[in-house]
Amino acid sequence: MKVVMFKYGLKLWSTNKNYIKDAISLYENNFYDYIELFSVPDSFKNNISLWKNLKIPYVIHAPHSAVGLNFAKKESFKKNLKLAYEAKRFADELNSDIIIFHPGIDGDINQTVFQLNKIFDERIVVENKPYFGLVDDLVCVGNSPEQINFIMEKTGVGFCLDIGHAIYSANAQKVEPFSYLKEFVKLSPKIFHLCDGDFNGIYDQHKHFGKGNFNFEKIFKILPENAYISVETEKSFKDSLNDFEEDIIYLIKFYKDGV
Repeated sequence: MKVVMFKYGLKLWSTNKNYIKDAISLYENNFYDYIELFSVPDSFKNNISLWKNLKIPYVIHAPHSAVGLNFAKKESFKKNLKLAYEAKRFADELNSDIIIFHPGIDGDINQTVFQLNKIFDERIVVENKPYFGLVDDLVCVGNSPEQINFIMEKTGVGFCLDIGHAIYSANAQKVEPFSYLKEFVKLSPKIFHLCDGDFNGIYDQHKHFGKGNFNFEKIFKILPENAYISVETEKSFKDSLNDFEEDIIYLIKFYKDGV
């Protein structure tokens, strides 16, 4: 049931014990290729054995500003180090060669560079952000190709392209979204994030495929062959991954029929 041309990832949180049974079943039936695991703060000790025993490839997503890690704030440095260290422990134990970090929000890109250099690890990639955050219209660091390129050049980290974030940032800055996406793709992302949403919007959404109006025919055409794409659609059920299964089926059908 694998989508030709791409490698798809299931996005889960390190505390999502409720999805493990379905995650195993869907992996064994080739619905996806890896798990992108979000490192929930202070969850390593009680949860690492659950994921290590699955024998599924992993990508690690570090905490972000919503749960306390904000590289753009000097006053957050001590807490950032702690949370980054825990994300690295997950990556070490689960043999992940990618650790995704957000660059920060409502702060200074030079502080982001300083802190990334302090925790530098060759596995780190930074994710582009929408222009506006979801709270109080705070401006996100890493909202443009120029900012991401600056961070990469000053730190040596890699890049994770979140397609929805790029679209929303382009709209907020009144730039044509696909031109903006192509500029991001030039930065050679190691991994991508994908969901559906409002193509004319400026705020982040994580809709199931087919529930928004993203143009996936055009999106697929600008993605490189064999791209790693983490599916970041919302979870509609607390006890099953039926919605993720439906999202993958949608992409398989769309890819075969539309590209």
